[in-house]
Amino acid sequence: MSEETRNQEAVEAATQDELDQMVSLKKGDTVKGTIVKLEDNQAVVSIGYKYDGVIALRELSSGEEEPQVGQEIEAKVVSINDNKEQLTLSKRAIDSENAWEKLQQYFDNQEAFEVAVTDVVKGGVVADVGVRGFIPASMVERHFVEDFSDYKGRTLRVVVKELDRENNKVILSQKDVLEAEYEANKQKVMSELKEGQEIVGTVQRLTQFGAFVDVGGVDGLVHVSEIAWTHVDKPADVVSEGQQVKVKVLKVDPEKGKISLSMKAAQPGPWETAAGQFNNGDIVTGVVRRLVNFGAFVEIAPGVEGLVHISQISHKHIGTPQEVLEEGQEVKVKVLEMNPVEKRVSLSIKETEEAPAPAPRSERPERSERSRDRAPREQLNNPNVSLNNEGMSVTLGERFGDKLSKFK
Repeated sequence: MSEETRNQEAVEAATQDELDQMVSLKKGDTVKGTIVKLEDNQAVVSIGYKYDGVIALRELSSGEEEPQVGQEIEAKVVSINDNKEQLTLSKRAIDSENAWEKLQQYFDNQEAFEVAVTDVVKGGVVADVGVRGFIPASMVERHFVEDFSDYKGRTLRVVVKELDRENNKVILSQKDVLEAEYEANKQKVMSELKEGQEIVGTVQRLTQFGAFVDVGGVDGLVHVSEIAWTHVDKPADVVSEGQQVKVKVLKVDPEKGKISLSMKAAQPGPWETAAGQFNNGDIVTGVVRRLVNFGAFVEIAPGVEGLVHISQISHKHIGTPQEVLEEGQEVKVKVLEMNPVEKRVSLSIKETEEAPAPAPRSERPERSERSRDRAPREQLNNPNVSLNNEGMSVTLGERFGDKLSKFK
């Protein structure tokens, strides 16, 4: 066979291949090609067809690197117009198909993956996952977020919560990922915490009943009664969010997932401090905290209350402490006995005051005057009245005098 004949057959074969491809190429087909030119915001792509296809540059730009001549891409045929030799391709369409398949795998396996927030919209944020993925506001974080304006551009780790290809609906959640990580870490931390252990934590949030403190990525509750040795109305009066505090572990309950903490137990108790602060005989200023029938409890230091017995309140006789004292009143007291071990202190108010001078004694009335003031004496022969001592003595003397004389 001559060289000319072989060349002719090769050309006919190539032409036939092109004809076969042209016949088989239709809208919706997936093709692979090479970028041969970049112009007018389009990429010209050779796919081996009788003319080249075009694809918008915005579909090729990933934000990290721009498309280059010679780059191989996979695209979907959007339209064919052989009369005008126009072939339109779309990379986004093929990316969308691949994305749906990948999303289905993530959904079936509940696998977490990273996405970048591309937009902030009403009710949440949007992420590009090959298709539009929506993360509702309630599924972004474990805590409430009021403003998402600074979330654009952030990378989040999410799982697919809902997938509806027919309606082009993709719902994602970062909260589920954070919750799962939190629970795993919580079990680890709780297994390591020991009752009585003292650690440093960070106040995460405040409520009316206490403060939640982060101890190694897990929140424990400091009840309002455990914040300070003194009475606390609201936790916000003592601590603030973000503040580092020293706490003592009171109880760890893995089954209920609860950790009980105390701030006051991690600090010296008021009685420990009072041991070196007060001595017997000291005169200090205190505040009346409670009044009871037998006396008054006076606070002389935060968390240290002593009893002023009713007999030590005033130099004058009083029936109840309320006669001279009221709760919240500031008073001076003398320390009579300090016993930090038993957490007891005896106090006196009257010993801080000068005793009043005794009233002058009035002269006693004479016996005769007292007698005149009495009611008339009944007659001795009155059978209804007992004999008094004087009458009894006279009668016995008269009656038994002669007999008694024998014993003299």
